[in-house]
Amino acid sequence: MTPDFDYPVHEPHLPPLVAGRETKRHDVMICGGGPVGLALALVLAQHGFASVVIDADTTVCQGSRAICLSRRTMEILDRLGVADAFVQKGLGWTTGRSFYRTAEVLAFDMPHGPDDRFAPMTNIAQYDIEQLLVDAIAHYPELIELRWGTELMGVSTEVSGVSVDLNAAGQSYRTQAQWLVACDGARSKVRQELGLRMRGTAYEGRYVIVDVKVDLGWPTERLAWFDPPSNPGRTMLMHRQPGDIWRIDYQLHDGESAEEMTKPEKVIPVVEAHFAMLDVDRPWRLIWSSSYRASALSLDDYIHGNVVFAGDAAHLVPIFGVRGLNSGFEDVFNLGWKLSRILNGSSPPSLLHSYSRERRDVWAGNIAHAMKSTEFMAPPSRGFELMRDAVLSLAERHRELRSLINPRQSSVIPYDGSPLNVASPDETDFSPALRPGTVIPDCPVTVQGVPSFLTRHLGRDFTLIVFPTPKLAFDLGSPISDVTVLTVMADAHDVSTRPVGDALIDPEGRCRRAFDADPAAVYLVRPDGYICARWRSVDRNRIETALRHAGALS
Repeated sequence: MTPDFDYPVHEPHLPPLVAGRETKRHDVMICGGGPVGLALALVLAQHGFASVVIDADTTVCQGSRAICLSRRTMEILDRLGVADAFVQKGLGWTTGRSFYRTAEVLAFDMPHGPDDRFAPMTNIAQYDIEQLLVDAIAHYPELIELRWGTELMGVSTEVSGVSVDLNAAGQSYRTQAQWLVACDGARSKVRQELGLRMRGTAYEGRYVIVDVKVDLGWPTERLAWFDPPSNPGRTMLMHRQPGDIWRIDYQLHDGESAEEMTKPEKVIPVVEAHFAMLDVDRPWRLIWSSSYRASALSLDDYIHGNVVFAGDAAHLVPIFGVRGLNSGFEDVFNLGWKLSRILNGSSPPSLLHSYSRERRDVWAGNIAHAMKSTEFMAPPSRGFELMRDAVLSLAERHRELRSLINPRQSSVIPYDGSPLNVASPDETDFSPALRPGTVIPDCPVTVQGVPSFLTRHLGRDFTLIVFPTPKLAFDLGSPISDVTVLTVMADAHDVSTRPVGDALIDPEGRCRRAFDADPAAVYLVRPDGYICARWRSVDRNRIETALRHAGALS
């Protein structure tokens, strides 16, 4: 249906052309101006590299689409300098409830402590996500060019890069780029042009998604109903969004056409019946509706010559557990620093193979979790449905069964098999929690008396985090190129531990405990916040060996 909503419209843009060919060759062209493509442009700009983003639309997306951002995604957005705007606009939440018919069968509360800057989940519609990223891109006019109304017509790979055929305002032209990154979604035109296919499973579970505007005055939490009396046989979800918009997802019955069931005359009775069951008597308005199907698909490799795939163009995960867009943000935060190092000559192009290996392994891990949720939310067979309904009918009286209803929300999956990890001789002296391949925790610290957080002080490139003691002999001798050094100390006045690099104060020892840093520890952290290596004692040679292994030194 046509959205009942106003979106800013941008005019198509044509660059300077000579005989149908653009005069400029780009370092990076990003196909797709959704959240993933826009975020990648910001990552590259922070590393000082220019990109051009093309998108066939002339507005941000229509409809809420992806609406839940994980804590990890918010940390990534913070590193991109835009998290404050997302916090101001979004709705953080920690809890959820599930009902079987009218009985509550699950109430969950996601971990959230005083040291956490961001809520476990933040609700914000995708059109707002895209607009906030577009606003941030406006601060990089010399590095990021947005070409609205520009359709990709063809792709051809060359020895030194990629040629791309585009059409804008009815005029076709060709341009070249050293790298093309496909962020153009589940129906990726780049993927089609290269003749690539994703493999995996498309499940029969089909859902209608609806945006309605209504002031309910309810808290922000995840709400789910299985077989509600208002709509027997359906599974229904509700999420509050900013601006009194509520997102409602509901399962289609067998034989129902997705195209037919997204029409207003079909949507309105379903929503009205659900609101009547909930005793909602306030006026509401239908804003937008669409549909989706649960899929677990991926390319075998995300690197094809000088063409790279990210987000839904590379892989698809079922929507349950909100892993899709969050995984896309993690893709570009992984990819951005590696592509930047290749562009400036600091690392060889082979470094990108670690991107494909790491992110495809994460996709497999996401699928292992998401398919359990999918089989519960949209049973693939009558047998699955019978088992699910048995669990639901017993869960009200048998609490031990409630864990089977857990929606398994998105969580950070370690890069355990990463080729960039270095297992030091000191590994057995550490807790396995922060092993190489895991993302570092964001601990509170103070800097010159001002409260802050550890991740806000990570370098754009690699970072050494040092937890010293008087017995730890640590002297780099001279700075290592592109490596930021942070020393975490208990007391700014402790003269027995001379800080190396910037001093961060951890007066209550929370950071030291989180890093298992007693009696001492040194962590080597990648630009995307993942641990490469850790030591109890270290010298320059060990550090340089680990950096070389991670592709940071030639």
